[in-house]
Amino acid sequence: MAGVFDRLHAAGSFLLDLVYPPQCPGCGRVGQLFCPGCRGLVQEYPQSVCIRCGSTLAQRGLCASCAAAPSALDGIFAATIFTHPIREAIHEFKYEGVRDLAAPLAEWLAAAWQQYRLDADLIVPVPLHSKREAERGYNQSALLARALARAVGATVAPAELVRTVHTRPQVGLTAEERRRNIAGAFHCTGAVTGQRIVLVDDVCTTGATLEACAQALREAGADGVWGLTLARPGPGLSREDALRIVDDSR
Repeated sequence: MAGVFDRLHAAGSFLLDLVYPPQCPGCGRVGQLFCPGCRGLVQEYPQSVCIRCGSTLAQRGLCASCAAAPSALDGIFAATIFTHPIREAIHEFKYEGVRDLAAPLAEWLAAAWQQYRLDADLIVPVPLHSKREAERGYNQSALLARALARAVGATVAPAELVRTVHTRPQVGLTAEERRRNIAGAFHCTGAVTGQRIVLVDDVCTTGATLEACAQALREAGADGVWGLTLARPGPGLSREDALRIVDDSR
């Protein structure tokens, strides 16, 4: 049955491309979903950073502040820096309905997966509340997670985690306000006892959403939880500057 749906989707995409040809989000070139020139401009996220807050370190690990603070997350890995042209690509993918960008964007997630030698029993996308997903028509993190799972041969389990609280948007909130806004918003519905889980999201700013997801998974018995995001503001930025960069892109 899945093969039938895939063929129908491919046929529908072909017809849409005839009427609305793909356009590169980075340069606007018509006829290419993400042109080679713009792909070459995407910046990989540095490795020598704190694996929780993203601050610059001499080598990858936990900074003193994060090491002293308990967390449900083992760490967060980002594939790219949230800047041109990945910033525009995520905007098109997330807010303009260009779902076919999931495949090329997931290539950077797959590269990060290999680079950091990640391993997991389950890949779990960060869920949207059902109301917000209905408004958007899809969960962008779930599309990325499925494309990543196909690329690395892992199992994706989107139903393991649900968002039970329809929180206000995080845009415009401080780091602490984001943490309070999202706390307790997620619930684990699946059997994850003893499982190693990689959470997938499109953008990480403060890590508050990934932390709240990890807390729900840990309470359900998960053995380890890592975050893997497509993009994150560059290291060395203050939290205020990182929040401004992401919020201004929406």
